[in-house]
Amino acid sequence: MESDLSDEALLRQLGERLLQHRLNRNITQKALAKEAGVSVRTINRVERGHSTQLSNFIRLLRHLGLLDNMNALVPESALSPIQQIKLQGKSRKRASAEDPVKDNEVWAWGDEE
Repeated sequence: MESDLSDEALLRQLGERLLQHRLNRNITQKALAKEAGVSVRTINRVERGHSTQLSNFIRLLRHLGLLDNMNALVPESALSPIQQIKLQGKSRKRASAEDPVKDNEVWAWGDEE
């Protein structure tokens, strides 16, 4: 299951997938860099699974014809009918006041589980 993969493994997998799409379209890194407005080094880093700015990733998706797939990555959130009535046509601006961290608990990085 992909959700069991580490962040680094997911980045490598995304990079490999982008590499395959680029090769399937027979586009060189240099040509894609020029089209997307990024450096060849950026493409090389992304394809090897290194972290990059999200804006660069979006540029690459756009020029590989994959931007429409972003909806599957982060689908549009649907409100329940009760939430729609409460908001009365307004959009939600912040989360509720409930604090997921209890007052007496000390939170540390990696405690998200």
